Amino acid sequence: MRIAIISDTHDQIANLRAAVTYCNAFNVQLLIHCGDLISPFMLDELASFAGAVHLIYGNNVGDQHLISQACGLRYPSITHHGVLGAVEAGGIKIAFHHYPQIARSIAAQGIFDVVCCGHNHRYNVECVGNTLLINPGEMLGKDGQPSFAILDTLSRDVEKVETGEKMNLA
Repeated sequence: MRIAIISDTHDQIANLRAAVTYCNAFNVQLLIHCGDLISPFMLDELASFAGAVHLIYGNNVGDQHLISQACGLRYPSITHHGVLGAVEAGGIKIAFHHYPQIARSIAAQGIFDVVCCGHNHRYNVECVGNTLLINPGEMLGKDGQPSFAILDTLSRDVEKVETGEKMNLA
């Protein structure tokens, strides 16, 4: 199974749309968003993903009420987990939290096969004991080229995908 891990979209519609288009074209079956989606209108973009979506809050939570209410009702393919998510998919257990420090602590417990995070906008993949810790980088494009990760659950390989537009702050 191929799983997309995305974080820190910060209302960048075009970048999220590019990632979802890529995932739909390249047989990605599940999408995990590790927080900082911000606005409810971004759910429209996530809902265009062909598979199930799992979403958590980050530190920039936006309209929590509208986002959490719309998931599952208006958008049946999107599950909102609050601040900590956990799913089983492709034969592995995956947890996701926005903050890398907390994600590292969860990974160190050895309960999950994979733990995902975001927040610092830096792509990173490493093993913490037997647990794979994945930060897909940012979709915002503020600190670098927008990126996300694709996890192959059979091989445990992680592919970095760069897409979208970097912000020009000059």
